[in-house]
Amino acid sequence: MEEALLLARAQFGLNIAFHILFPSLTIALAWMLLGFRVAYHRTRDDRWLATYRLWTKIFALTFAMGVVTGIVMSFQFGTNWPGFMNKVGAIAGPLLGYEVLTAFFLEATFLGVMLFGMNRVPPWAHIGATALVAVGTSMSAFWILALNSWMQTPAGHVLDGQQWIAQDWFAVIFNPSFPYRLTHMMIASGLTAAFVVAGLSAWRLLKAPSDAGARKTMRVGLLVAAVLAPVQAVVGDFHGLNTLEHQPAKIAAMEAIWHTEKGVPLVLFAIPNAKTRTNDYAIEIPYGASLILKHDPQAELKGLSEFAPDHPPVAPVFFAFRIMVGVGVLMIALSWFAAWVTRRERSAPRWLLWTLAGFTFSGWVATLAGWIVTEIGRQPWLVAGVLRTSEAVGEISPGQLGASLAAYSLTYAGMFVAYMVVLTHMAGKGAQAVTPPPEALAPSGAPLGAAAD
Repeated sequence: MEEALLLARAQFGLNIAFHILFPSLTIALAWMLLGFRVAYHRTRDDRWLATYRLWTKIFALTFAMGVVTGIVMSFQFGTNWPGFMNKVGAIAGPLLGYEVLTAFFLEATFLGVMLFGMNRVPPWAHIGATALVAVGTSMSAFWILALNSWMQTPAGHVLDGQQWIAQDWFAVIFNPSFPYRLTHMMIASGLTAAFVVAGLSAWRLLKAPSDAGARKTMRVGLLVAAVLAPVQAVVGDFHGLNTLEHQPAKIAAMEAIWHTEKGVPLVLFAIPNAKTRTNDYAIEIPYGASLILKHDPQAELKGLSEFAPDHPPVAPVFFAFRIMVGVGVLMIALSWFAAWVTRRERSAPRWLLWTLAGFTFSGWVATLAGWIVTEIGRQPWLVAGVLRTSEAVGEISPGQLGASLAAYSLTYAGMFVAYMVVLTHMAGKGAQAVTPPPEALAPSGAPLGAAAD
């Protein structure tokens, strides 16, 4: 049973980690596409048109990857975790259904118009379709995070026989952690998209320094990142305070606080030792954790001993949290510096372009680290205080789980390599490569430049 539980968790963890890469990019990229489309409509600058066409293709590719991996994840609820749907399906099912009905259908319907309708519908309709795709991606995030937040801080439910049902849907959806989690994830998506746009534009400029369109998009990505990165730090602080109130065991694991004490230091780095329940090789700031978490250097914080044995494993949560924060600090520094260097559309030195290219997928690193903190930090509960992870796992043999895990790993590795090859190839060729000649945009008898709008 223990081996099956471990393999089931590994398989679902692999799937959700791979899946989250793509929505974390498309949620905000859809809004950036709307900005590119409106900019072209207002200025009639062909560079905005070329930019819009390129990034629409990247969006469509990423959206398709998210759909495929999302479908697989839905199947795993039934195959790996039947106890989840049996116990809380009356709550989880409707929330997942709302996501499909109000968000996915909206995205899928208007995505076709956005991709192929520029020369077939009026400008207002095409801009509207792009806007509705962006709304759909955000609504999808709304419902998925409502469910995930309810699993972290459940509210509004009542036990009906052997199953938990919703007593107050408003309380279920707007549970205590939902506003913080939704805001945190939406900004994380904005930072992910901003650095992908800036990084791939920098990659293009390394090949073609005169590409004016790439300079524009790099500048847009940098400005978005420069605004959102410090905001994310503030939102993260509020989210941490909310987590301290409702999930103190998770905070104790994040900060490797083994025992309840006052004036708790902030551990910058250490190797948590679960056997001795101490931190080896610790580098600490005295009173730092108490000051940050309770705004009082002498405040008392609960340690993991208060929650034994029902507390999460410390090491993965501890290290993932530091990776997330570290990448966030680097994002602030790099985006501010690069935005200042490229002010008034000045050219960036090659070393800075290489740095931005290297940070293209830094948002993915931070997002994955954050999800490790969120999901492993909830253990041993699948739904906090309601359903243990061990109670939800299905009766599947370790051999079957191991074989399917290996198959998933190989399949996802191949898909990821193919995605990265296509993505970097399109970005390397630049926006001009996907823009048809002017005569192709104008229908017979129409003036050039008037067909797209």
